Amino acid sequence: MPRLVLLVAVVLALACGGAGAAKLDPATVNEAQFTVEEPKGFSPVLLKAEILLDRARFSPGLIEGRASENFARAVRAFQTANGLPSDGKLTRETWDRLMATSTSPVLVAYELTRKDVRGPFTRHIPARLERMARLPRLGYHNATERLAERFHISEQLLRRLNPGIGFRKVGTKLLVPDVGRGDPPAAIAGVEVDKGARQVRVLDPSGKWLAVFPASIGSDEKPAPTGEAEVKRVVRNPTYHYDPDFAFKGVKAKRPFTIAAGPNNPVGSVWIDLSIESYGIHGTPEPGKIGATFSHGCIRLTNWDAGDLAAMVRKSTKVSFKDEMANAGDTPQ
Repeated sequence: MPRLVLLVAVVLALACGGAGAAKLDPATVNEAQFTVEEPKGFSPVLLKAEILLDRARFSPGLIEGRASENFARAVRAFQTANGLPSDGKLTRETWDRLMATSTSPVLVAYELTRKDVRGPFTRHIPARLERMARLPRLGYHNATERLAERFHISEQLLRRLNPGIGFRKVGTKLLVPDVGRGDPPAAIAGVEVDKGARQVRVLDPSGKWLAVFPASIGSDEKPAPTGEAEVKRVVRNPTYHYDPDFAFKGVKAKRPFTIAAGPNNPVGSVWIDLSIESYGIHGTPEPGKIGATFSHGCIRLTNWDAGDLAAMVRKSTKVSFKDEMANAGDTPQ
C-alpha cells in the first residue's frame, strides 16, 4: 500500500475509533444486552451499566464506556449492597439486578440552553497554584467541559455521542446520559471513608450502603486522617486558602494566598468541612483522576459526587475513617 494511502487509512481509523468501534446511537446503548464475553475497549454494554450504577448512587466516577478500576469498584459495591458475590465483574446476575433498578432509557435527548453556552468561562488556567491566585474566577474552560461535568462523562465521550456539534448554539439537540439520581436519602447515619478501597460510603442506621463514591484519599506525603470526625459545615462554590505550612511539592510561596472560587478551583465546587482542622471532603477540577491518584491529605471526589454527598450530610454528621494509611490538607475559606 502506498505511504499516502496508508496514512489516510490510519487517520480515518483513528477518527472513527478503529474498524471495530462500537456503534453509538440511542437504540444501541439503550437496548444493549448482557454478554458473557468480557467487552474489550469501548462498549455500549459498559456504558449502559455505568449510567445505571451512577443513577443508583454506586458511582463509577467519570463515565467513559470502558472497563476501569472505578467501574470494577462500583460493581463490587453494588454487588455487596445487593447480597451478590462481590468480585467486581459484570455477571448475568449483577446485570439483571442492575437493570431492575431503573427502566428509563440511559441515553436521552437534551437541548442546549443559554446558561450552558454563555459562560463566563476561564479559557486559560495556569498549573501553578500561585498563578491561579491571580485569576478572578476558576470557571469552566468552555461549554464542552461544563456539559461533560453536568452529565458525568468525559469530554471525549460527549463529542463521540454528538459528532460534528460545537456545543455553542442555544437550542442544539444533544444525546447525553440520563444521570438523574433522584432525591437524596432523607436521613443518613454517617459517612465512611475507606482508604484501602478508595471509596466514600453513605450509611443508613443499619449500616446499609445508600451511596458509594470513588475517591482519592491522602498520600504518603500528606496522609488522610484516622479515627472519627464530624461534618462542621458545607461550603458550595468555595475559595481555596493555601498555607505555606502545607509545604506542597512545587509551591514556593512563603506567604498564604487565596484562589478564587469556581469548578476548576483546586477543591472544586464543593467543600465539606470536617472537625479535624484543615481536612475536608471536596470536589476536583480533574474528575478523570479520581480513584487513580492521591490527594493532599483530604478526600477528593468528582464535583458531582461531592455535590450529591453535600446534599445528604448535615452539621455533626459522623465521618469515620477505615484502614491505616494515615497532615494538613486542602483548606478553603
